[in-house]
Amino acid sequence: MSFFFQPVHSEHLGHISYIFGRDGEAAVVDPRRDCEEYVAIARANGARITYIFETHRNEDYVTGSAELAARTGAEIRHGEDLPFTYGAPTGEDFQFLVGGLRVVSMKTPGHTDESLSYVLYDPESAGREPVGVFTGDVLFVHDTGRTDFFPDRAEEVAGLLYDSIFEKILPLGDHVLLWPAHGAGSVCGSTMAEREVSTLGLERRTNPALKFTKREDFIKKKLAEKHTKPPYFHMMEKYNLHGSAAPMPRVPTPPPLDVDDFAERAENGMRVVDTRSPEAIAGALIPGSLAIPLHMLPAFAGWFLEYERPIGLVVDDAAPDDLARSAMRYLMRLGFDQVEGYITGMSEWEKSGREYDRIPAVHVDELVSRIESDEDFTLLDVRKDEEVAHGMLPDAKHVFLGHLPDRIGELDKSKPAITFCGSGQRAIIAASLLKAEGFKDVGDALGSMAACSARGCPIDRE
Repeated sequence: MSFFFQPVHSEHLGHISYIFGRDGEAAVVDPRRDCEEYVAIARANGARITYIFETHRNEDYVTGSAELAARTGAEIRHGEDLPFTYGAPTGEDFQFLVGGLRVVSMKTPGHTDESLSYVLYDPESAGREPVGVFTGDVLFVHDTGRTDFFPDRAEEVAGLLYDSIFEKILPLGDHVLLWPAHGAGSVCGSTMAEREVSTLGLERRTNPALKFTKREDFIKKKLAEKHTKPPYFHMMEKYNLHGSAAPMPRVPTPPPLDVDDFAERAENGMRVVDTRSPEAIAGALIPGSLAIPLHMLPAFAGWFLEYERPIGLVVDDAAPDDLARSAMRYLMRLGFDQVEGYITGMSEWEKSGREYDRIPAVHVDELVSRIESDEDFTLLDVRKDEEVAHGMLPDAKHVFLGHLPDRIGELDKSKPAITFCGSGQRAIIAASLLKAEGFKDVGDALGSMAACSARGCPIDRE
C-alpha cells in the first residue's frame, strides 16, 4: 500500500499532530483529545494505528493518547524521564517499524526533561537517509521551544535545549523535513512563522534563534525571553501525566436551554460565557458574563474559567448547534467538560424583561479625541509585552489580558474605562471582566491598534 502522511491541526490552538503510515499500519504523533479524525484517516488509507508517539507531556491541551489507544489497541510511547502511569517509556535510539517505515527516538531535553524527537526513515525510497523529524516543542518553524518551566534550573535547561538542537537534531542533515508540534498562535513559542513547512537546513539559515550558534549566547537569548503561563497548564500536566481525562469518544453538542432554565442555572453558579462577536456584545450581554469570541476560546478560556464550575454558552444565531459544538470542542481540548447548554443570542433574554448590560464600541476617532482633550479616563491596553514594545497610546495603562484578574485592583472603578488591544477582540474580554467586577462605564476600542494604524493615532515609542 502507498505511503500517506497528514498533519492534523487544532484550530486556534496552534497545535499540530500527525498521522502517517504504509503497508496497512499507521502511527500518530501527539494526538489531541478528540481523536476520531485519526481513526477516520487511518481507515481511509486502509491502515490500522499501531503506535502512538508522544514527544513530551504537553502543557497546553489534553492529549488523546489514552483515548486513541483504547479505541485502536495501539501502543503508546513517551519519554522515560517522567513517571507516566500509562504507555511505555522510551529512551535513546529505540526503533519502531510502522509498515515499511522506520521510526527512531532521540532524547531531546530542554523544553521538558522527558522530551523526545522521532526521526522517520523510509528505507524503500530514501535508504538510510532520514526523511523528517517530529520535534515536539524543541524546534519550531522560525522559533525554538520555551525553557521557562524550570526557573530554578534556567541556565541548565536552556543549555540542554541548545545541545538537543545543535548536537542532535540539526546534524540529521539540511534536507530533513521539520514537523513540530505547534505553529503560529501557540503559547509554546513567540515568533513561530505562519508557514508550517520547513527543513532543518532552512531553519539553520533563517530561524532567528539559531543565529545564536555559540552555546553561551543561545542560553542568554533563552533566559531573556518572556512567556505567559496560563493557570490551566497545571491541569493539563496532571491529565497528561496520568492519562486521566474523562473519555471523550466524540464531541457532544451541548443542549439548547430555554431562557428561564439558563437564568436559573446562572443564578446557581453556572459561568456564562458569551462567544458572540464584539460587535454583537456591544449591544447587549448578560450581566456578569464573560465575553470570549468563539475563535478566541482556545487561547483564553484557560486563563479565566474554573474546572469545578459549570459553563453556559451564549452563541450567535447562525447555525447555533454548530457553534455550540465548536465551543464544546475548543473547551474540552483544554479539559473544560462541564458545558450545561446554550442560548441563542440575546433576543429571548431581552424579551423576558431581564436586565442586560452593554459594552459600547468606541471608534478610533473618538478615542483619539478623548486622549487629546485630556479627559480623565482609563485606557487599558491588554496586549502582550512584545506588542506594546512597538508603541502604546499616550497615558495608556498596560496589563496583559491573562493577568488582568490579579491586577484589576490597580484600576479606578470611578473612572470611565476603554479597553484596547490589537483589533478589539481581546479588548472585549477585558471589558467584560471589568463589567463583572463592577466597573460601570466601560467601552471597547473596536479596531484598536489596527484602526490606529489605518487612521493615525498618537503613539508613544520608547
